[in-house]
Amino acid sequence: MRILALISLSLHSILGALAVSLTPSSGGRGVSSLISKAVFEEMLKHRNDAACQGKGFYTYEAFIAAADAFDGFETTGDDDTKKREIAAFLAQTSHETTGGWPSAPDGPYAWGYCFVTEGGSSGNPGDYCVANQQYPCAAGRKYFGRGPIQISYNYNYGSAGTAIGNNLLANPDLVATDATISFKTALWFWMTPQSPKPSIHDVITGRWTPSAADSVAGRVPGYGVITNIINGGIECGKGSTTRQEDRIGFYKHYSDILGVGYGNNIDCNNQSPNFELGTSSGSSNVLFLQCSM
Repeated sequence: MRILALISLSLHSILGALAVSLTPSSGGRGVSSLISKAVFEEMLKHRNDAACQGKGFYTYEAFIAAADAFDGFETTGDDDTKKREIAAFLAQTSHETTGGWPSAPDGPYAWGYCFVTEGGSSGNPGDYCVANQQYPCAAGRKYFGRGPIQISYNYNYGSAGTAIGNNLLANPDLVATDATISFKTALWFWMTPQSPKPSIHDVITGRWTPSAADSVAGRVPGYGVITNIINGGIECGKGSTTRQEDRIGFYKHYSDILGVGYGNNIDCNNQSPNFELGTSSGSSNVLFLQCSM
């Protein structure tokens, strides 16, 4: 599994304003009309297998509750755009939580959402605590990868918790024990622009316009840029890589189930991962770095 690290480059006041602006809204947004429970079960077919650490954790109801809390998620654009966002979100998060292998029953892409925590039940991950004035570590707490996006580090837990209204610094285990909160941390990551990177939501819904520097670097609209945002330093600009192909495999599998096209530019083979400050749209000064596990 991969984990995601954030290094704060902004003033605390900027981050505080961002957290307020990203507070989820209340009220349903019709996500369940686009993906039924039966389809959800088909897409994440083996997540409740006895071999999966996350058996029984990631429920359809928790996904819908979390999705409905965020304005615009899976409700932006026409039906194909909305379905493509569902496919992309579940694909990227399935890669982060996969329990699949090449010869797995029903194929490797039927095993997304198998894991909840970094290293699974037998792992002993570190505390992922670094000095941060705004989001200091709580005594005795660890901030290793948890949930669909494998959120990690105290400043990520702090930022996400502020945005969704839960004190994840004091209780990071909520991401591994409350499925709705777990999904919300992934959606926070998905919906949040991290300057100089755009939000993944804006990319997949066609709301992002590449700058001249983005175009020169090969970063053009499509699923490939999403992989670049998440883990470009390891997976992009190096031709085809196993990790990137796994993300693409999940995306194609889920898109096929939903009956929607893949769109253009689904790989990041020739994309530079070096997003330059000031060259892409975004509203925060937070830089994503990637770590390989």
